[in-house]
Amino acid sequence: MERRVLPALSLAIQLVLGFFFGHLYDMRIFMATGALVAAGQNPYAPQDLSRLFHSNLFQGITTTGYPPPWALVLGLVYLLVRPLSSDLLVYNLAIKIPIIAANFGLAALVPDILERLGADERSRRSAWLFLLFNPFVLFASAAWGQFDALVALLALLALERLSSGRLTLSALLLALAIAFKPTAFPLALAAFLFLREKGWRKRVAYFGVLLVASLLLWVGPFLLFHWSPAPILHGWSAQFSVAGGISCLTFFELLRDSYQLSGDMWLVGLVWQPALLLAAFLMRRQADGLVGLLKTGLALTLVFFLTRAWLSEPNILLIVPLVLTLALLGEVDRWALTAVWLVPLVFAVFNTSPIQLLFPSLPGLMARLLQASDVHRTARLVLRTLTVLPWLAAGGWIVVRCARRSTAGRQESAAWR
Repeated sequence: MERRVLPALSLAIQLVLGFFFGHLYDMRIFMATGALVAAGQNPYAPQDLSRLFHSNLFQGITTTGYPPPWALVLGLVYLLVRPLSSDLLVYNLAIKIPIIAANFGLAALVPDILERLGADERSRRSAWLFLLFNPFVLFASAAWGQFDALVALLALLALERLSSGRLTLSALLLALAIAFKPTAFPLALAAFLFLREKGWRKRVAYFGVLLVASLLLWVGPFLLFHWSPAPILHGWSAQFSVAGGISCLTFFELLRDSYQLSGDMWLVGLVWQPALLLAAFLMRRQADGLVGLLKTGLALTLVFFLTRAWLSEPNILLIVPLVLTLALLGEVDRWALTAVWLVPLVFAVFNTSPIQLLFPSLPGLMARLLQASDVHRTARLVLRTLTVLPWLAAGGWIVVRCARRSTAGRQESAAWR
């Protein structure tokens, strides 16, 4: 009975959140992207869609900043939903359906991985309930509308298949995860370390599939639909020239009243590169078996997150299933798991993210609340900066824990065909 009631309850909660809420910045771009792709137009070229959506909020918005696969998903959603309803809230919910499905996919996959690794029934049930009802997971996915849960599902599947020796499928899944959001690319480095003692042929085969699939997913749609890449080439450095979010540079807005890294400050946006290479060197002997692969992938992704100049709260969803799995196996402290989801949730409050979720249902109230939050802007930014400190501490501690050898009896050898 419980196995049916609780998923139904989680689904009901996520559908309500998905219908009424959506982030002001992201959901407008997602809605506009879907409309442009469905019309056969380039989603990377900004247009005024205020008349199409009967709202001035769609005037002068920027374009999607993600590779083509998510834009294609949005175009398909628009084609399926728009003939049935022109209601903005219906369209808002429809965009969330793949995201909600990914949440349920994770709720099924993580307990399966735990069972494979010898975890007891209580641990598997804890993981299931966590992914069905965790406030941060539901906030960043079903309510916000970001699709990091989809990336997390593909990435975790890729790691699990890699540990089982299914190289081609793993490489395809990882290529798709990275093509949805490049935040998953440190996991490719984890795969490289995992394969270092499996023979050069397996390594070449894996990364050959990964490279070809990535090229098809990134470049193929531009050629197939005749999209001009000029807007992307013009703003290629945008991800490296801004500072803020739940990153180590969140104080930048407080000091400079700007997100932009001006002058030579843009070099700070590249710190993650040497940091990631150093972390890979230190973790080079850890990627052994599924547990070791999960720890290496988590450590490298966290180093990338902790040293980036910009990190959005939903990006952390990528590591939540990894931390959850390792915490229930005793490889990561339970308090660290709590910090990984609770601190970003608190940060979001000081970042006015919950207020911006009122965009599709109560835009007037949202505007008034945002104006009110500006009255105490300095205090809010100070509190936001202070909130990042425990996130950095928890992330650093998890990296240290992952660098240690696995608990006796937890390591699993890979099965190679």
